[in-house]
Amino acid sequence: MTKDDADPLHAANAAPRCRAKSKRTGLPCRNPAMRGWSVCRMHGARGGARSGSANQNWKHGGRSSEAVALRKLANKMGRDARKLAEMLGEK
Repeated sequence: MTKDDADPLHAANAAPRCRAKSKRTGLPCRNPAMRGWSVCRMHGARGGARSGSANQNWKHGGRSSEAVALRKLANKMGRDARKLAEMLGEK
């Protein structure tokens, strides 16, 4: 029988700890970090609001990633068209 077998909480105690630090005391959080995250569930792991129209605070989508990409494409096409018009006007 090894030491790991004798203590069933050994795996829980050996888990990586949360990397968050208290602003008031400067001490680190002692909770175990979530799998795949460097912080615990109280400090942001698995947190955040839904993206897009699933968010309760969704208004119009004018600043969504799709709308921003569409505006960038339209601006690039406009710049290319102006450059082409300048090149054709010089000849």
